[in-house]
Amino acid sequence: MSVERLVGSVQTVPILPANARDALATGGAKGFGESLGRLVGAAEATNAQANGAIADMIEGKADVHDAMIALQRADLTLQLTVQVRNKLVQAYQEIMRMPV
Repeated sequence: MSVERLVGSVQTVPILPANARDALATGGAKGFGESLGRLVGAAEATNAQANGAIADMIEGKADVHDAMIALQRADLTLQLTVQVRNKLVQAYQEIMRMPV
C-alpha cells in the first residue's frame, strides 16, 4: 500500500461513527431521551463492530490496522458517551442545589 493511499484513507475516516454523530446532531428535534438513547445505541454498535473486527483479525480475514481503527472508534464513542453522562449528572446536581 502506498503512503499516499494510506494517508488519503486516514484523512477521510471520521473520528466518530455516523450513528454517534447523528445521535448528537438531531437531539433537539425528537426529544432529549430519544437522542440519549441513540447515543448509547451508537456506543453499543461501535463496540460490536470492534469485537467483529478483532474476531476477523484473529481468523485472518482482516488486517491488524482495521481492528485497531475499530477499537479506537469504540473507545472514542464510549468516551463521548461518558462525558455526556457526566455533564447530565453535573446539570442535575446543579439544579438540585437551587433554592426552591
